[in-house]
Amino acid sequence: MRRQAAVTIAITAAVTLALIAASEACTRILYETGTRSFIVGRTMDWYDDTGTDLWAFPRGMARDGGAGAGSITWTSKYGSVVGDIYDLASADGMNEAGLVANILYLVESDYGDARASGKPLLSVGGWLQYILDSYGTVAEAVEALRKEPFAIVAPALPGGKAAGGHIAIADASGDSAIFEYVKGKLVIHHDRTYTVMTNSPPFDQQLAITTYWKDVGGLKFLPGTHRASDRFARVSWNLAATPKVEDPRLAVATVFSVIRNISVPLGISDPEKPNIAATLWRTVADTGARRYYFESAFSPSVFWVDIAKLKLEPGSKPARLDLAGNPILAGEVSGKFVPAEPFTFLAH
Repeated sequence: MRRQAAVTIAITAAVTLALIAASEACTRILYETGTRSFIVGRTMDWYDDTGTDLWAFPRGMARDGGAGAGSITWTSKYGSVVGDIYDLASADGMNEAGLVANILYLVESDYGDARASGKPLLSVGGWLQYILDSYGTVAEAVEALRKEPFAIVAPALPGGKAAGGHIAIADASGDSAIFEYVKGKLVIHHDRTYTVMTNSPPFDQQLAITTYWKDVGGLKFLPGTHRASDRFARVSWNLAATPKVEDPRLAVATVFSVIRNISVPLGISDPEKPNIAATLWRTVADTGARRYYFESAFSPSVFWVDIAKLKLEPGSKPARLDLAGNPILAGEVSGKFVPAEPFTFLAH
């Protein structure tokens, strides 16, 4: 009877998730190789062109939270390579310690009243960058951010869409954590078993679906829509079933194969769920090799950045790899970054 009740609850949760999950279709996975190294893959699915470029930000870079008076200030402890959106926010990246951060859209985000909190302010556009600048491991980030040293300010994105998101981080040891703000409170999910994240709903509700689909078994049936709940079930099963390969190049190819499988084709839309969007780009971050791969859905090739080849010493200038016009790039591209003034974080 208990088992029947558990299955009933799981089915109910699955149906509920399927009904409410209508948001941008980004997906993040954390893959363990056969040599116990770890690789992060993600898709960026969005309704319009994000104008993404890649940036190299050095150690020793003075920063502020971008929220005007009362903004938090810091100096970057680690250099990083990041992908931005709209020249207003760091959305994805890896630092030289091998810490990877990915921000995914979360329509349920509620950061509370930042200006009434009395805490230093941080634009949501700088949230991911603060993490990459400041911490080398997941445990270190969780310990520090649990104290809530800042409050998030989240003005609307260009076009008026709410700037809501949750962040997944992973490090070279395979540790993993998710940070999200729900009902004005920071919620942290910290466990190395948290290897998959999609968009809505909040992460604790995403986990509720896992037991049911494990019982069904992916070789028999998996849900096939582009909704976040369906993608979570599908990619979770695929990731668990994927062999842990030892060859480094094959391991990267394996991660790409999983996130390509979960991507939303260009041109796909759902008039009943207008927030479901096509995949614009994909990244794969090899935490052991400190190598950051980028694949545009509009280009026939993959390119990558070896972080060790970037100029990240204190005093180095921030540099940009301009991806406007979807240039066809291949191979290692650290030499193509050009010094540039960094973008400012999203502000009112």
